Formats: sequence, C-alpha cells, structure tokens
Amino acid sequence: MKFRPCIDIHNGKVKQIVGGSLTDEKSEAKENFVSEKDGEYYAALYKMDNLKGGHIIMLNPPGTKEYELDRQQALKALGAYPGGLQIGGGITDKNASLFLDAGASHVIVTSYVFQNGFIQYDNLSRISSEAGKERLVLDVSCRKKGEDYFIVTDRWQKFTNEKLSLTLLKDLAEYCDEFLIHGVDVEGKSAGIDKELIYLLSKWQESSVTYAGGVNSFEDLLAIRESGKGNINVTIGSSLSLFGGPLNYKEVVEWFRKYA
Repeated sequence: MKFRPCIDIHNGKVKQIVGGSLTDEKSEAKENFVSEKDGEYYAALYKMDNLKGGHIIMLNPPGTKEYELDRQQALKALGAYPGGLQIGGGITDKNASLFLDAGASHVIVTSYVFQNGFIQYDNLSRISSEAGKERLVLDVSCRKKGEDYFIVTDRWQKFTNEKLSLTLLKDLAEYCDEFLIHGVDVEGKSAGIDKELIYLLSKWQESSVTYAGGVNSFEDLLAIRESGKGNINVTIGSSLSLFGGPLNYKEVVEWFRKYA
C-alpha cells in the first residue's frame, strides 16, 4: 500500500474539484480548492518526500485553450520530477510520447480507449504499443448504476456500458501496467470512502491499483489497508492539508512510512 499523491489541473490552475461537477460547455466545475502554487511546486514536494507514482490529471477537454494551459502546467510539473509522476487527460497514441519524453513515468488513458460506450480494442492495442505496456495506466474510474459499477469517461460525465469486474480487469491487464480508479460518486466530497468499491478492488491481486475518492481520515486509510490486504494504493485530494483539507500532509506521509 503506497501513498500516490495527485496534481489535478483545471483551467491552468492546480485545483481540487467535486468529481462529477465538470462541464465541458463552460469549462466549469464545483471547486473545493484553488491553489496559488503551480504544479511544479507540488511535484518538487513529492520528489523531496520520495513519493513515486502520483498522477497529474489535466481536466479540460483537448483542443481548448484551457487544455493548453493545463498542458503547460503539467509539463513544468513533469520537469520538476522526471520519472516520478504519471499523467492523464487527453492522452492518445499521437501525444503519449510527448509526455513520456517530458518525464512522465506512465501515461494514463480513459476516453481514448473507452468510446461510444465500449472498449475500443484497436485503440487500446495502439496506445499499449506506442507507450509500452509497462508505461500505460488505464483509468477505469466508475460510478454506481443500480447494483453495479460502470466505467465513466469524458471527465466522468458519460457512463459506458462496461461494468467494472474482475473479468474486465483481467482482460485489460494484458495491455497495461496499472489501474487508476476514482470512486466518482464520492470523489472530491471528503465524506468517506466507497467501501463497496474498495471491497471489489480488494479481490484484484494481479497488478497494481490506485484508489481515489473520499478519503478523509486515518480510519479510512486503515480500512483500505485491511480490506485491500495492503495491495490497494491510495490517493488523497480534497482532504489533504496541501489542498485546504484537514489531513496534515506530513502526518499522512509518516503514516504510510510507518503502517503501509
């Protein structure tokens, strides 16, 4: 179990937002925190504390001026911590090498692979070949619909028809190194973890998985450690003191060093 820190970038600013609140039309989102510091600052901090495998997410849609601002911020962050951070947001086979060459350890992909409600295996094979399986992370972030969790895309706005299951993860693991999974229904709300989703992920033991969503106490971290048998890595966003939350960043780092 490892602490995987994050740098979420929206409209060129490091932010924490409520996960399901993004809109493409006006590049708006419900904000929990807007930092006065840039991505480079956070990347340097994570490097100093030897926190590897964190992720940068560019939240605006590609092709917009806001995405270009995100990209500029992200490249500065990658330059500050070469090999230490993953990056996602608008990644395709056409631009993956740009971010890998800029210092990303992995590229994170969602919408390029999950399109029109289903997995596009041609695109998945293409991005896996371009980036290399060992440098590809699939974002299978999900929301609950009925009794099941379904993967969501396009900044978590659209449901796919792909149900999250161990069978699906096994199929996808042939193409990637890790999974990043936001529990979107609790993401950014600092109201506790999605225990049902954690239980589902605890059954997956074949490759690395990072959970994000709702962590707001050390009790949450302990629950994830126990349920996940130490195999589920964790991201903390809005609840972290770096982003205006109650969980002290240094204490979190020390907790992972001591207990994880």
